[in-house]
Amino acid sequence: MVQQNKGKIFLADERGHNEMEWFRSYNTFNFGRYQHDHKSPFGPLYVLNDDTLAGGKSISMTVEADSEILLVPIVGTITYDDNNGNTTIIEADECQVYDVPKDTTFNIGNLYDNELVNFLQIWFYKPGVEPDSVPQVIPFDIVNFKDQLVPIPIDNTSYKFGIGKYAGREESTYKLSDHNNGLFVYVIEGAFEVQYRLLHARDGLALWEAEEVEWEALSNDAIILVIEMPL
Repeated sequence: MVQQNKGKIFLADERGHNEMEWFRSYNTFNFGRYQHDHKSPFGPLYVLNDDTLAGGKSISMTVEADSEILLVPIVGTITYDDNNGNTTIIEADECQVYDVPKDTTFNIGNLYDNELVNFLQIWFYKPGVEPDSVPQVIPFDIVNFKDQLVPIPIDNTSYKFGIGKYAGREESTYKLSDHNNGLFVYVIEGAFEVQYRLLHARDGLALWEAEEVEWEALSNDAIILVIEMPL
C-alpha cells in the first residue's frame, strides 16, 4: 500500500484573485498584492498563475529574479515576446520553457480577436541563467496517448515535467528520480485522488519525502500536470 506522504494542498477556492474587464488571474502562490503566510513558494517553484485574457489583449510582466518559466496554454493560442528580442507563438497542445534573466520584461498576448485564451504561468527560481537563452516551444500529445503521463522533454533543466489526460478510474504511478526531490501536482481539468487526497480542477498538491506517487482519475477527460523538482 502506498503511504500518505507529507504534503500540502493548495485549493483553487483559496487562490489570490486579480481581475480587470479584459484579464483575470488566479494565484496559487504569493504574487503581487496577494500575500498570505501559507502561500509561500514550494522549493524553487514560486509562481503558478491561472490566467485568462480577452481577445486582442496582452499583458506585460517583469521578472524580478533569474527564473525558468513554463507557459502552458489550456484554451486557445498565445503569443510571447520580450525585451531580449524573442518572439514565439504557443498553441494549446504545446508549452514553452525559457530561462529568463532578472529584469526581463515580457508580453503575453491573445492571438484571437474575439475569443478568450486561458493559460498557466509557472515560474521557478534559477540563479545564474544565461542572458542569451532561447525559448523552447515543445509539443505534447495527450489525445493519442491517453491514460498515461506524457513526459515533456526539456533541455538544460533541473525539473521533470509531465502531463496526462485520463478516463475515469484510470490510474498511474510516478517514481521520483531522487527521493530528496519534491513533486507538485496540479489538476487542470476534472478530479483526481492523489496519494489519498481529493483534488478538483485547479487544485495543487505539494509532496515531499516521497519515492513514488499514485493517482486515480475520478472523472472522464481529467487532465493532470506533474512537476518534479529539487528542494
